[in-house]
Amino acid sequence: MRRSLPYLLPACLFAGLLWLFAGGLQRDPSTIESPLIGRPAPSFDLPSLKDPAVRVSDAALRGQVSVVNVWATWCTGCRQEHSTLLAIAAQNEVPIIGLNWKDDTELARRWLAELGDPYRITAVDADGRVAIDWGVYGAPETYLVGADGTILHKHIAPLTGAIWEQDFLPRIRAARESS
Repeated sequence: MRRSLPYLLPACLFAGLLWLFAGGLQRDPSTIESPLIGRPAPSFDLPSLKDPAVRVSDAALRGQVSVVNVWATWCTGCRQEHSTLLAIAAQNEVPIIGLNWKDDTELARRWLAELGDPYRITAVDADGRVAIDWGVYGAPETYLVGADGTILHKHIAPLTGAIWEQDFLPRIRAARESS
């Protein structure tokens, strides 16, 4: 028994790590709850994509329910969701604020010129520091922000029409009724 003890402990540790790893593979990353839900949106002050002399700040999120969409031209999921964002913008339900994350600004301008611009305004987060404050895991991510600047919901992964209808619109309506 004593001879097998040195082998038993590493084997148990290895089995435990395998169990944790297997459990992590079963989780849907789009359901990771943000610790910012129910808290004020982090403050920011960034240049506008269209005109770097114009500043975009968290003040753009106050006074009405809005959506913040984190995107980049290098992000394949962002291209997947782009037509959905254009359709949402056409509904004129809420303003969509873009956060262009760690991207080439000229490529981002061309992207919006070619594919259409669903954003009321787009801020440039060139070094990614604002995204860190927002708890961004990767692009695309979409946040719903209440009129008082409180983060109400976060969606990780490309936005679809079904997700918009099921997860965002009910929260938008509830936020408007409560304010």
